[in-house]
Amino acid sequence: MNKFFLSVGITLLAIACKPDKRQFPVEGVWRAELAVMDHQVLPFNFKLQKSDTGSYKMEIYNAEEVILVDEIEIVGDSITIRTPVFEGYITGSYTAESIRGVFVKESLDRIVPFTAQFDETERFDKTIPSNTDVSGIWETDFSLGTEDHYKGKGIFTQKDDKVTGTFRTTTGDYRYLEGIADGDSLKLSAFDGAHAFLFAAKMTDSTLQGTFYSGNHFKEPFFATRNKDFELISADSLTYLKEGYEHFTFEFPNAKGDLVSLEDTRFKNKVVLVQIMGTWCPNCLDETKFYLDYLKHHDTDDLAVVALAFEYAKTKEGAFKSIQRMRDRIGVDYPILLAQYGTSDKEKAQEKLPMLNHVLSYPTTIFIDKTGEVRKIHTGFNGPATGKKHTAFKKEFDAFVQLLLAE
Repeated sequence: MNKFFLSVGITLLAIACKPDKRQFPVEGVWRAELAVMDHQVLPFNFKLQKSDTGSYKMEIYNAEEVILVDEIEIVGDSITIRTPVFEGYITGSYTAESIRGVFVKESLDRIVPFTAQFDETERFDKTIPSNTDVSGIWETDFSLGTEDHYKGKGIFTQKDDKVTGTFRTTTGDYRYLEGIADGDSLKLSAFDGAHAFLFAAKMTDSTLQGTFYSGNHFKEPFFATRNKDFELISADSLTYLKEGYEHFTFEFPNAKGDLVSLEDTRFKNKVVLVQIMGTWCPNCLDETKFYLDYLKHHDTDDLAVVALAFEYAKTKEGAFKSIQRMRDRIGVDYPILLAQYGTSDKEKAQEKLPMLNHVLSYPTTIFIDKTGEVRKIHTGFNGPATGKKHTAFKKEFDAFVQLLLAE
């Protein structure tokens, strides 16, 4: 019996000491594809890098945006890639120069087929040179002729056949879009770990007609015309206190189970920004980073921020886990309260905040002065992908907050 165990021990030791001959994913630039609807694919590029310790890091590219990913796990021939903050992850099998798997969002029961190939640097395949330049401003109608109709503002820059830009809407922007003008076709995409966006359109010098895809669960038509003077409705006029309500109020729990409200001493005699958001929302992440930077550079005891999180995680524990993940990843130090879990439905959110005419967008920010009066409600957020609009927003935000602080 002793000889048997000795033999097994020697065998296990030999296996343990045997060099790992697996072919790990190659370092460099890759091209990924997500299979959306109508046999369309949503491409994006990323770069894999290996550290001195053998762990992998990734950079995901969307136009000017670079998303750093440092949660990559390799077990056997399987790889799992978790994007920062958001719950979405990529999982599958790999070879040295390919990955095949799925992009998963568990709380929403969504699975999107995913593939990636090494040493493919072009985001979209170009077949025909384009004679059309889409640079400029485009007045856009999404789902025209339906009850879901809304306006958008396309803002694009084209250099040769490469196109970058975004669509602004009254509820936020569609992130950093990157793509090509290919013959009479325009293709734009963005992937940030939460949302997977693809815009595919036929174009002329004055029109765009196409389809917007969000993952493989949603699509809608859009039509755009050139209009350099077009502007969206003011984001400060869309959400307001309903008649009969004089104040904005709430009472929601923090991670410790303590109920927090605007009546707490921490908010008394202060300018308070109430952020309606979700940890799953890229525009909310952009806004949260902006608030953190603003608070860092405007250190005052007279200003407070509190976030009300509307989470689609199926359990309270899962929702607080997502909140803590956001806290840890980007260093949020202001309160994030759990207003709702199990759904991010805006009608359900409005039931939790009945003093508002509606919750139209994540994020939405309520500006409250030192006396507790609501002075402004701003719907959506013009993120960094909107360029000059983001710069203008930052100046307007600072001017208004400073006005409230001076009162």
